[in-house]
Amino acid sequence: PVMEGKAILFKKCADIDAIDIEVDTKNPDEFIETVARIAPTFGGINLEDIKAPECFYIEEELQKRLNIPVFHDDQHGTAIVVTAALINSLEIQQKKIDEVKIVIIGAGAAAIATSKHLCRMGVDKKQITMIDSKGVIHEDRQSLPEHKSEWAQSGTERTLDDAIAGADVVIGLSGPNLISENNIAQMNRNPIIFALSNPTPEIDPKIVDRVRPDAIIATGRSDYPNQVNNLLCFPYLFRGALLGGSSKITEQMLAAATYAIADLAKQPSDTSDQVSFGPKYIIPKSLDPRLKETVSTAVANASKSTS
Repeated sequence: PVMEGKAILFKKCADIDAIDIEVDTKNPDEFIETVARIAPTFGGINLEDIKAPECFYIEEELQKRLNIPVFHDDQHGTAIVVTAALINSLEIQQKKIDEVKIVIIGAGAAAIATSKHLCRMGVDKKQITMIDSKGVIHEDRQSLPEHKSEWAQSGTERTLDDAIAGADVVIGLSGPNLISENNIAQMNRNPIIFALSNPTPEIDPKIVDRVRPDAIIATGRSDYPNQVNNLLCFPYLFRGALLGGSSKITEQMLAAATYAIADLAKQPSDTSDQVSFGPKYIIPKSLDPRLKETVSTAVANASKSTS
């Protein structure tokens, strides 16, 4: 039902006809072969609900084999919207993207892709501390898989408590109630907290508002301000790719979508909700009708400039 719903959103938001196709296999090569064989029917492939590390291999192999855009939304859609929200939050909090200490809770597809995209947009790897279920990913840990070892740090931090102390940004892409009051109390001034686990975030926004009134807080929920939702990205990225006649999704297209989403939040809205750019409005609302033209055009232009 979730993917059928996304097909409806493709049509409603971006006027793209989409079909939900389920593949009954857990073997990555069987999945790749199935998608590759049916690909001539379609203008693009949106991959969903594939865990790490298989998702990296599947997307990479399909990109090699196909001449149409292939996009894993759980990776890149999340990365684009999180980064757009962070760019604007840093501006509001008067911090520089190449100077902040960032903690990422989670080491799955979304966390890895978000970390990579942040580095494309000006973050150095040394600024990112990634945490999985065993604690901080560091160089002394044994038997780290390749997709995690890339993010191993050389410092002395080993626990979530160690890492968050003095951090400027924490991005939760993991599970509920992992961040405590004490954690956020020890963050740097004007912190940025993205608690994106759904339906229960890593920390309740009400706690953040009480303990750290200087913080910007975002969640994945629609009943709080600053919803980080992939709907801001995936319909329009595909529309832009199709309009631009692109055979693949490039890094330039990912960056164009990021900046377009971030910039739209700063533009005056003619809707009735009377929202304006600030700590409670860092990215556009999920159903903002301006996204279709703004993001799609930016992606299409980026596509044409790199083709």
